[in-house]
Amino acid sequence: MKMSLDGADGAYHIQGYSDDGIRINDVRYAESLLVTPDTLVTEWGPASLQALTDGHLAAVHDLEPEVVLLGTGARQTFPDRELMLGLLQAGIGLEIMDTASACRTYNVLMSEGRRVVAALIIDR
Repeated sequence: MKMSLDGADGAYHIQGYSDDGIRINDVRYAESLLVTPDTLVTEWGPASLQALTDGHLAAVHDLEPEVVLLGTGARQTFPDRELMLGLLQAGIGLEIMDTASACRTYNVLMSEGRRVVAALIIDR
């Protein structure tokens, strides 16, 4: 898992999303990733929503968010209920949406100073 801290101006901004990647602070990423205002995890995995595991969500939990935006790829699809329970039981808000919507929502919540994690799946 590759992790970067502290974007150029102290924050990671999502500048664009397409079917083949996400652009954050002028760099394009083609793999699923985690992003917070001050942390970027570029080797998070999973390659699809079906590949999402408890281990992937534990990495999300470790970032201590108040809310998680799970971008599920090109379409909003819900993961298995059991996978979501750990975050919900920890009192962490969880919103599930397609990845494009998660990117837009992340920027809004980040600009409000919220402790948001965008867990963005790029379907392969």
